[in-house]
Amino acid sequence: MECSTAIIGRSDKKFCSDYCRNAFNNKVNKDSKNLIRNINNRLRKNYRILEELNPDQKSKTTKSKLIAKGFDFNYFTSTYTTKIGTIYYFVYDQGYLPLDNDYFALVKRES
Repeated sequence: MECSTAIIGRSDKKFCSDYCRNAFNNKVNKDSKNLIRNINNRLRKNYRILEELNPDQKSKTTKSKLIAKGFDFNYFTSTYTTKIGTIYYFVYDQGYLPLDNDYFALVKRES
């Protein structure tokens, strides 16, 4: 299915070698793997930024600081809504809460 080489062995064998099998499957899954890789890279970058700006498990920062470091507000892993309706956005265990005047409260979720 990959290289058109004659196949020797079992009657249901589809590939001549492990290399050809892997090459074929990598081509088939290329688009979805790129999407997942790009999203994971953005999440990883957001996590590192939050971790750097929040060394004491609870701090405050500005939107401009986050943006200057390359933070992307479109990528987070979960949200948490409090009883009064406040929404925290989390990248794994690092979270942020939008406040007034472009400030953000940074928190770390306890496991």
